[in-house]
Amino acid sequence: MQACYGLRLMAGLIAMCCAQATWAQNFPTKPIRFYTPYPPGGTTDILARIFGAKMQEAWGQSVIVEAKSGAGGNIGADFVAKAPPDGYTILMGASGPLAINASLFSKLPYDPGRDFSPIVLSASVPLVLVTHPSLPVKNVREFIALIKARPAQFNYASAGPGSPQHLTAEMFKFMTKVDMTHIPYKGSGPAIIDLIGGQIPFAFESMIPILPQVKAGKLRGLAVTSATRSPVLPDIATVADSGVPGFESIAWYGVVAPAGTPKEVVAKLNGEMVRIANLPDIKQRLIEMGSPPVAGTPEQFGALIKSEIPKWGRVVKQANVSLD
Repeated sequence: MQACYGLRLMAGLIAMCCAQATWAQNFPTKPIRFYTPYPPGGTTDILARIFGAKMQEAWGQSVIVEAKSGAGGNIGADFVAKAPPDGYTILMGASGPLAINASLFSKLPYDPGRDFSPIVLSASVPLVLVTHPSLPVKNVREFIALIKARPAQFNYASAGPGSPQHLTAEMFKFMTKVDMTHIPYKGSGPAIIDLIGGQIPFAFESMIPILPQVKAGKLRGLAVTSATRSPVLPDIATVADSGVPGFESIAWYGVVAPAGTPKEVVAKLNGEMVRIANLPDIKQRLIEMGSPPVAGTPEQFGALIKSEIPKWGRVVKQANVSLD
């Protein structure tokens, strides 16, 4: 009797596994909603649209890119964390909601290390210290001298509280002992509009959305935050080589799904996004935006998220930043 029950149980499990494998193989059979935690015009929006368009083309199913912004990216991240874990709701996340916010907020509505199934790292890019052309500085040393000569008189923009742009600027404040005031925006798109319009004088902004504005002369690039110069802005020095030794900050962006998403679906999403990142036209476009393809496995991206949470926690503590 027990043997028969065991056989029936084993047969049921095999059938269930086969059904799940078949379901994953046929994925997707309906539209995918691709959320971004910041408004349109910023890096998450640009990357989601690049990958979403190619996924739609390959799979014949709509990939709807939609912004769900607010609270430093927490609203969009929390929405996706609580969505059904079936692969049809995914997030183009960033180091803010997936790592930094764990230290900035005493109570997050989600756990970055527990509530997501990592899919793929999409981009890893430096930031650029940019100013409106009317600001009378041409390099970082002149910039620091100007801010120190007029303490607390200058505001800087960021993509929102807890964003890499915000924390990078706070790290710069700490290391250079300058006094400037944070003006958080609801994403890079609105911040860049005001930078170009001269409503706010400067910011540390992600390479991807800011590069066209620097090349067009609408904004002036003073320095990049990477350890070495960027191939797409070879004439712009690093912050570290401009009088702030040891300064380095890299923003990263990647796709996650709700925790519990079947491994077969995660693997299919990962494989498709890695394929897209290595298409000649997409690869060239990413390189021209200052973000060579990184991709990799879900496990590698998950390890990055877990390592970045304590790393940014140290930066938050050092800069004495809190959003509670």
